Amino acid sequence: MFDFISDYDNPTLWGAFWMTVKLTVVSGLGSLIWGTLLAAMRVSPVPLMRGFGTAYVNIVRNIPLTVIIIFTSLGLADIFGVTMGATDFKVQGFRLAILGFVAYTAAFVCEAIRSGINTVPMGQAEAARAIGLTFTQTLRLIILPQAFRSVIGPLANVLIALTKNTTVAAAIGVAEAAYLMKEMIENEAQTLLIGAVFAFGFVVLTLPTGLILGWLSKRLAVKR
Repeated sequence: MFDFISDYDNPTLWGAFWMTVKLTVVSGLGSLIWGTLLAAMRVSPVPLMRGFGTAYVNIVRNIPLTVIIIFTSLGLADIFGVTMGATDFKVQGFRLAILGFVAYTAAFVCEAIRSGINTVPMGQAEAARAIGLTFTQTLRLIILPQAFRSVIGPLANVLIALTKNTTVAAAIGVAEAAYLMKEMIENEAQTLLIGAVFAFGFVVLTLPTGLILGWLSKRLAVKR
């Protein structure tokens, strides 16, 4: 009954899920960095930076991810010639997919971190300014460490959503799990079984993430 798995055995089947993991990890790190910068912009005392952060989040969150991913391929690569330093088509697709995921996911990371920033008492920022710390120093040394501890749970949800969203990369030919599943369904008759196998694979990827980060969230919660 499971003969179809052996037809797509290592490295294809497991390689597809490994590609999903790589997309998730690299995009997650990029989204965390860019999202943190956006959150800093949104609480910045500089009106131009606040305006940019607000506009970016409101615009990007309301664009479908599929549109963003296809734009990175058809728009950036085909029209503007952006190759992300890659000469191989597969590597180029991988890097452009990451660019699209980071651009999209960072908007949600930004809002999660901003909600954490809002939980930090204003008195702490005022005290930091009173002793001569700049906005950047206050944010880096006092506000963000507490904000991150209070939003581990929401960030875990964003990471789980990103893991599932990596299936969109199949639209530009990145050979991750959903791309392989589509090929297998086209070549095999056991559609329900193939779908169940890949669904189980994503559960294996996302469930431990939620459990571990949920435990970490409780362990590191800021006591108010």
